[in-house]
Amino acid sequence: QVQLVESGGGLVQAGGSLRLSCAASGLAFNTYAMGWFRQFPGKEREFVSATRWDGAPKYYADSVKGRFSLSRDNAKATVDLQMNSLKPEDTAVYYCAAEQWGWGSTEAAKYNYWGQGTQVTVSS
Repeated sequence: QVQLVESGGGLVQAGGSLRLSCAASGLAFNTYAMGWFRQFPGKEREFVSATRWDGAPKYYADSVKGRFSLSRDNAKATVDLQMNSLKPEDTAVYYCAAEQWGWGSTEAAKYNYWGQGTQVTVSS
């Protein structure tokens, strides 16, 4: 059974940092591209960042470039999202996703598995 479990969400003031982590199990992690998406209330999930199975290249949404950084550890089957200089508009539920044999798509429909999500709230 495939499981993706996110952690690290919470409440932070604007300008602060959070580090999200996603732990994967039940899949051949090094054959999956991994991505992070976020969802605002009443909106579709939107792409945040993704990377190919080997961690290169890495893709970022324009809205987070220069502030967020993605890393993966295939030995631990984890993918982390370091979020710096957070803004109130980053407030959302953040989801980890896995795309088999993918390159790190920006399209949510391409992903095979999803985590349950973790709430990130940035106060002004």
